[in-house]
Amino acid sequence: MNPDFKRSIILDHYQNPRNKGITNDKDYTKVNMNNESCIDELNIEIKIKDRKIEDIKYDGEACAISTSSASIMSETLKGKTIEEAENILENFSNMLEEKPYDKEILEEAIVYDDIHNQPNRKKCALLSWWGVEKVLNEIKTKS
Repeated sequence: MNPDFKRSIILDHYQNPRNKGITNDKDYTKVNMNNESCIDELNIEIKIKDRKIEDIKYDGEACAISTSSASIMSETLKGKTIEEAENILENFSNMLEEKPYDKEILEEAIVYDDIHNQPNRKKCALLSWWGVEKVLNEIKTKS
């Protein structure tokens, strides 16, 4: 993918974040994520019904990479089953860790395919994804 096109997608999701704003609805599972090495702190809410991600919301203070990644993550995972989301999460993480991954399922998240060139930015890109993973693990533990 063209680097300028990638930058434009990241910038668009930073300037016009999708699904931003917390609902404080009891039907959502909530998690707080922060990056100890910078200012990034995100509150994430996920509504799951019938093992499907019905909605994802987030808010907080975060850099351009973390904010855009949360926006892309929320768009990518909404409407997916828990199993589909886990597969996407694993492939996103593998991509950032330079392991084999399926780029076809990552949708716009593919824009971070070269973030490994900036190791200090990997946590920024992964923060919201780790939050979703944490919620999904909690749900599996309760089941």
